[in-house]
Amino acid sequence: MTESKEKLQVETTVKDAQLIEFRRQQIINAAIVLFKEKGFHRATTREIAKVAGFSIGTLYEYVRTKEDVLYLLCDSIYHEVRQRLDSFPQHSGTVDELKEAIKQYFFVIDSMSDAFTIMYQESKSLSTEALHYVLNKELEMVALFEKLLKNCTELGILKLSEQELFLAANHIVIQGQSWAFRRWALHKHCTIDEFIAYQTNTLLNGILRKE
Repeated sequence: MTESKEKLQVETTVKDAQLIEFRRQQIINAAIVLFKEKGFHRATTREIAKVAGFSIGTLYEYVRTKEDVLYLLCDSIYHEVRQRLDSFPQHSGTVDELKEAIKQYFFVIDSMSDAFTIMYQESKSLSTEALHYVLNKELEMVALFEKLLKNCTELGILKLSEQELFLAANHIVIQGQSWAFRRWALHKHCTIDEFIAYQTNTLLNGILRKE
């Protein structure tokens, strides 16, 4: 999965790339806590800095605005998905490979469910340029699963049209995200592993039996 060419650059006065990554992750973690508790608009950059453990002046060395923080939060989600799915081979075109990709994607969502929920609730507060980037990253996730499904189709394991490949890929992405939005109810009835098994079986039972 390749990086989007339209990635935005958030200005910083710091030159140390490792320190930038470390501090921004602290900022993101603090923002998740506050955005979940108070919402994006009610939380302040001063509060984010306090929860992160440093001064407001230090925070402004790494971001310019609260919108920058939200953008970094959104980008961190897609970066984590990409890292997880790039960690295993994706070229054999087998159903097992597809199942593994689905599992890893759902696991990322489980580990970042608060961040996913905040992203979808608050992404409307991003600038037009930042929102366009985030929506493109969403399509990149769909494209990854579309490619895996197409690999299976080319080997004759599945029989799907181009439209059906796109729709099935979107189905995987959306069902994974539903765990984040509905976990408050779902976890009372199933574990993440059981949810993954159910969603995967439901998907494959439909497309593997397609004439």
